[in-house]
Amino acid sequence: MAYFLLRLEPPRPSFPFDATEAEKALFSAHSGYWMEQAEAGAAIAVGPVFEPGGTWGLALVEAADAAQAEALGEADPVLMAQAGFRYTVSPVPSLILRR
Repeated sequence: MAYFLLRLEPPRPSFPFDATEAEKALFSAHSGYWMEQAEAGAAIAVGPVFEPGGTWGLALVEAADAAQAEALGEADPVLMAQAGFRYTVSPVPSLILRR
């Protein structure tokens, strides 16, 4: 197994602070999806990253290969809804994990 960083880019830099009710509902499904992935062992850590230029989402996953990591992102309800979100997937060649 290998590790990958999935970076979720939101539809606009001001997201989630100006999220619509529909986007809030979609993000509830998004959170549920990633909780399931964490319980299944695929997701190691998932959460928002607040930077001065805007917020983005982080999912650190363990997968057999890049295709499997990309499939995890593609199955996210926010991508399936085609609401302007997108993932970039980057390999993490080595990782020190807390015991």
